[in-house]
Amino acid sequence: MKLSYLSRSIALGALGAVIALGGTTFSAQATNNNASLRIEPLNWWAGMHHSQLQLMVHGKDITKAKVSIKADGVTLKGVETTENPNYLFVNLDTQGAKAQTLELTFKQTDREAMHVSYELLKRDNASAARQGFGNQDVIYLITPDRFANGDPSNDNQSDMLERADRSNPGGRHGGDIQGIINSLDYLADLGVTQLWINPLTENNMAEYSYHGYSVTDHYRIDPRFGSNQDYRQLAVKAKEHGIGIIADVVVNHIGANHWWMQDLPSQDWLNLAPATEKVKTLKPIFTSHRRTTMQDPYATEQDKQEFSHGWFVESMPDLNQQQPLLANYLIQNSIWWVEYAQLSGIREDTYSYADKDFLVDWTKAIMAEYPKFNIVGEEWTGNPITVAYWQKDKVNKDGYRSALPSLMDFPLYETLLKALSEKESWSDGLIRLFEFLGNDMVYADPTQLVLFEGNHDTNRIYSLLGDNLALTKMALAYVLTSNRIPQIFYGSEILMQSPTKDRNDGITRSDFPGGWEGDAISVFDNKGLNADQASMLSFTRTLLNFRKTASYIHNGGLRHYVPKDGVYVQMRCSQQDCGDKARLMSIFNKNDKPVELLLERYRDLLGNARKARNVITGESVILDETLSLKEQGVTLLAIEEAN
Repeated sequence: MKLSYLSRSIALGALGAVIALGGTTFSAQATNNNASLRIEPLNWWAGMHHSQLQLMVHGKDITKAKVSIKADGVTLKGVETTENPNYLFVNLDTQGAKAQTLELTFKQTDREAMHVSYELLKRDNASAARQGFGNQDVIYLITPDRFANGDPSNDNQSDMLERADRSNPGGRHGGDIQGIINSLDYLADLGVTQLWINPLTENNMAEYSYHGYSVTDHYRIDPRFGSNQDYRQLAVKAKEHGIGIIADVVVNHIGANHWWMQDLPSQDWLNLAPATEKVKTLKPIFTSHRRTTMQDPYATEQDKQEFSHGWFVESMPDLNQQQPLLANYLIQNSIWWVEYAQLSGIREDTYSYADKDFLVDWTKAIMAEYPKFNIVGEEWTGNPITVAYWQKDKVNKDGYRSALPSLMDFPLYETLLKALSEKESWSDGLIRLFEFLGNDMVYADPTQLVLFEGNHDTNRIYSLLGDNLALTKMALAYVLTSNRIPQIFYGSEILMQSPTKDRNDGITRSDFPGGWEGDAISVFDNKGLNADQASMLSFTRTLLNFRKTASYIHNGGLRHYVPKDGVYVQMRCSQQDCGDKARLMSIFNKNDKPVELLLERYRDLLGNARKARNVITGESVILDETLSLKEQGVTLLAIEEAN
């Protein structure tokens, strides 16, 4: 996530009071069967790989309380405190304990003892062995506020600051979890196997937080999207449709209206510039966005700190993951949502902006709990060397060893756009794609990168390619037949549009046609689509469903030929070395006039095969001396007689 839609001039009144840490006391929020205590995580599970559990307890002068526990096999290991008397961190060991209800007692000398029930639940069967997303999948990205409004009654909430206003491109429109549940038949029919959903946790900000990246409560689904139970129900119903759920997680920052900001757990909870003789209060510094400082052997510590410790904007306080209690909180929170909501993956926002060492601990903790899980990080840069630095098993000269399995492949995405937008020449056009794949040598495993044709932060692919249907199909086909994990953005299948210059978030994330009652155009009902939209939808559905059973795309080899005369050919094979010859021939043709493609050049991988099936049209194709390419576009040929 790159933020350009909020200026640094935005400041919330509560923020200044908290940054000054002037001693103003705010009352705690009530949860967990006691009106004066808040305890997080909300519950835990027996039989977790990590038996240590740390509870954050928030209440007036709670550090004065003596803590005791009634439980079978759960041990109270001690408590930790900060300079804020309203926080207590209770350390428990659940090793070998069975599912049960614990009783925690907090006794202060001058007050009546407080008794809190805390659930240690039974885990779902095979929870630890859950399969994460991978090359066999197609990920479909949804901005939930803009996809479908399945429950208009939750659009506005009395305890939420912002009200729905569908006429405002930057406001809330009312899409919700029920809308996604209602759409599962459509998504399954389309061929989607994973849903990456922009953050659903509470974002109780005054404006422009529909995107979900300004978290104000880590353990609550925003009520305008639904409830925690609705989210879990989505995962259950999605699984019935063969679809997994990938959560969008943010460990780098929070929203300025987060409940912590009324009463910070500690002075080092946030990244702030230190007070000086002239400036008596702590204040934020803003990130430079100079991500290469994290790898640059010549970078100064000051420049590194300005990148990783800086805030995006004043409305997004930057968290200090070097604070051990906060680090543990964030790790447990991520694991809690995976377990509770039956997730199959995490997409981690603004990955490199968080503390480097914390990121290793966070990733390892999740992957140790779920060994077959998957996590993809966002490192928004066109430089493959910068992206490669953060992937698991990459040997870096500075000794840093990441644990992150996957990253978003921004470098190849940006190259794909250039290749399809430029006129063909010696150094421009399709040759960019051919030469850029040579950079795969810098990655520990390029096949584990997530390649996309667009996301919530990029303008729409159809618009970026000049409203050219053939080029848009070419881009989608490249993503879906690459040796990457593919991801598409909601609405790309029906050519949703946007401006092409600068950031246009509100329009890029427009409402999905048919997601609101009364929409004149409805993708779900196949109503009102023009010919190009219908063609793109059919193309996408056909290719996604073909890909489901094409195992050689999931885990086979890739070979490609130097582009000539505006034509670029890739081959996919069952074996990594392509010793079994080609199974799929992908032909990307940028010519707007008919072309006769000489097949002799490709016989090393076609072998003696003389027949193929056009993946999109289903037509039989004879692989003789030449292949007629009648128009600009992509031709996908499944080789029927490979040998």
